[in-house]
Amino acid sequence: MFARATGLVKLVGLCLAAGVLLAAVMFPVVGGLGLASNRAADTVDQTSGELAKGELPLVTTVQDMNGDPIAYLYDQYRIPVQSDQIADTMKAAIIAIEDKRFFLHKGVDWQGIARAAAKAGAEGEVSQGASTLTQQYVKNYTAFVLGGGSNEAYEKATEATAGRKLREARVALQLEQVMTKEEILTAYLNIVPMGNGTYGVGAAAKAYFDTTPDKLTVPQAAMLAGLVNQPSVLNPGNGVDAAIKRRNTVIDRMRDNEAFGPDKAVAEAKANEYKAAEAGVVPDVHVLPNGCVGAGDGPVYGFFCQYLIDYLQKYGMKKDDLFRGGYTIKTTMDPVATKAAKEAAESQVPKDTEGVANAMAVVEPGTDKHRVRALAANRDFGNDAAAGQSAYSLPAEVTRFGAGSIYKVFTAAAALEKGVTGIDKEIDVPNVYTSKVYKDGSKPYTVRNYSNGADQKMTLTKALATSPNTGFIILEEKAGLDNVVDMATRLGLRETMKEVNNAGDPLKADGSNGPSQGDQFKQDNSGSFTLGPGATSVLELSNVAATIVSQGTWCPPTPVEEILDRDGKPVKLDEPACEQAVTPDLANSLAQGMSQDAVSGTAAGAASGFGRPMIGKTGTTENYWSVAFIGATPQYAGAVMTFTDGVAPQIICNARQPQLCGNGSTVGLTGGEVAAPTWFKAMKVIHEGKPVVPLPPAAPKYK
Repeated sequence: MFARATGLVKLVGLCLAAGVLLAAVMFPVVGGLGLASNRAADTVDQTSGELAKGELPLVTTVQDMNGDPIAYLYDQYRIPVQSDQIADTMKAAIIAIEDKRFFLHKGVDWQGIARAAAKAGAEGEVSQGASTLTQQYVKNYTAFVLGGGSNEAYEKATEATAGRKLREARVALQLEQVMTKEEILTAYLNIVPMGNGTYGVGAAAKAYFDTTPDKLTVPQAAMLAGLVNQPSVLNPGNGVDAAIKRRNTVIDRMRDNEAFGPDKAVAEAKANEYKAAEAGVVPDVHVLPNGCVGAGDGPVYGFFCQYLIDYLQKYGMKKDDLFRGGYTIKTTMDPVATKAAKEAAESQVPKDTEGVANAMAVVEPGTDKHRVRALAANRDFGNDAAAGQSAYSLPAEVTRFGAGSIYKVFTAAAALEKGVTGIDKEIDVPNVYTSKVYKDGSKPYTVRNYSNGADQKMTLTKALATSPNTGFIILEEKAGLDNVVDMATRLGLRETMKEVNNAGDPLKADGSNGPSQGDQFKQDNSGSFTLGPGATSVLELSNVAATIVSQGTWCPPTPVEEILDRDGKPVKLDEPACEQAVTPDLANSLAQGMSQDAVSGTAAGAASGFGRPMIGKTGTTENYWSVAFIGATPQYAGAVMTFTDGVAPQIICNARQPQLCGNGSTVGLTGGEVAAPTWFKAMKVIHEGKPVVPLPPAAPKYK
C-alpha cells in the first residue's frame, strides 16, 4: 500500500512538473520574474542561434609543401558529414533507440513526458527521461562546443535540475522553428560522442569499421547508435560483448519501429539475421593521430610540427582555435630536405648517443619570404628519452649552448659597415692578444688562437676561413661591441638576442629574469661575444645565412605557406614584415668574404665533392660543449649545431663516434668535424638536380 501511494505521489509530481515546464516554456514573462525571464529568453535566442549555425570543433590538417598531410591537430576527432552522406540505416537506428517519436514532436515530447510520469507511478521509480534528440543535441552542443568538452562543462550540461531541463526544452522548441528535422538529426549525428575519442558518425564509422557513414550496414549502424548511451563503456574498442548486446537491443527497437517494414514476420526474420552478424570491428580501432608525436612520420616531422604550433601562437592564432577550427595549413616543409637532414644528423651522431644532440635547420633564402624547409635532429621527436627521443624543439628553440666562432661573422659585418676593413684587406692576427678594451673580471682579457701560425696578418676573407680569435677581438674593439651585438640581431638572431636571457631562458613578462642576452653582453662589455659562447638557436643561425645570401634581406623564418579556414577562406597571420637588415652591397661582399671556408678553411675537409659556390663558417666553443656550422648557396641556407643535451654538460670528443668525455683537459670536437659533415651530407641531397648558381660579386666599397 505504501509503495503504491509513493508511486501515485511521484506520478502527480511528474505531471505537475510537466505542467510547470509547459507553462514556463510557453509563457517566459511572469509577474515579478519578468526581467530575469526576459534575460533567460535572450540567452535562449542566442544559444539557439549558435546551434542553428552549428559550427563544431573540427580537425586541423597540417600539410607539407606538396599538400600531403603530415599532422592533425584537434580536441575532438570529428569528420563532419551532410545528411545525404549518412545512410538511412544510421538515421533509423538512432531514432529507434533514442527518440522514436522524433518526427512527431516539436522538440519536446509531451507524450513522452506523460509516459515517463505514468511509468514512474506504476513502477515507483523514474526509468525514462523522455529527452528528445533535439534536446540531446542542445545538451551535447552545450557540453562539447560551448563548454569545450571539459568535465565541468559536461557536468553542468547534464545536471539533474529543473532549471537545466527548462532551458534545454526552451532552446529545443525554438530550434525546431529554425531548423528542419533532417538538419537537427544530421547535426546531432555530427556532434555526439561515440567513444574512443571519436565524435560524430563520420569519425566513428571510420574508426570502428573503416568505412563512411553512407555505407553503414544495419548491424554497424545499430552498434554506433547503441554506444551513444554510454560511449566509454559500450564502444567496441573496449570489448565487443557489451557492444553486441547493446547493438541487438537497438536492432529490436528498429524492428519495433518498423524500420524493417510493417510485416512482423519479415521484420522479425531480418532482425534475427542482423543480430546474428559478427561485430565486424576492425582489429585496431583507428583514431586519427593527434599532435606532433604520432602524426605522419612523427619521429622525423615532429620538430617542424612543433615549431609550426609555436609560430602560429606567437603570431596571432590561439591554441584553442588551432585545435578546434578545422583549418588546412599548408606549410613550407620539404619532406625530401627534412629526411635528408634527419639522415645526415643521425649518420654523424646516432640517435641513441648519450648526451649528444645533432640538430639541423634548412631555410630557403628570398627577398620576400624565408621558408623553413627542414627542421631535424639525430633524436627522433617523441617522449621516450630511452629510445633516443626528444620533445624539445632542438633545431628551433634557443639552446643553452653557443655557436662558437660563427659569431665572428657578425664582427666582420659590423667592421665592414663601419669602414674598419674590407674583405681583401689584411687584419692583425697575433697568436696572443691582450685587449685594451675588454676585461676578464678584474684581470686583463687575453685571447689565443686555436693553433699558432706564422702569419701575423691575413685578409679578412682568409680570417673568416681559418678563424683566428685574436683578429676578431681586435676588429670587435674597432667596430664597437654594441654594433656587433646589434648586427647579430639584425642579420637574424632576433629571439636569441632579444627574447631570452644569457642562460637561454625565455624572458618573463615582468622582467624578473632579464636582461636579454644581447643587453647582458653590452652591459658586461663582454669581448667574448665574437667567440660565440652564448645561447643560440640553430634555426636562427640558418636564417642568418639566408639573410646574407638574400642580399641582406631579413624575413622571419616562416613555416607557413597558406592557411585556409573551414570554409576555405584565407587566414592571415600577423607575421613581421621582411626588412633590409644590411645593404645588398654589404651582404654580397660579406658572402664573398665567407666563400673560402669550404675551399681552404676549417670546413674544407667536410666539403669534398660538394662543388658549389657557397658561404660557410664553422664554430667551436671554448669549453667544447658545442660545435656548429652555417652555410648557404643562393638556393638553400642551413645550420647545424652539435651540443650536449644531457643534465650535466661535458666536452664532446670524437673517438669512433661523438661522445661525452668529461670536463678535463681533453680537446673536443671542432665545427669542421661533425657539424660541417652533417651540413654537406644533407645539402648534397637537397641540391640534387638544382643548377649551380654563383654568389654575387663583392662591391668595391667593401673589398
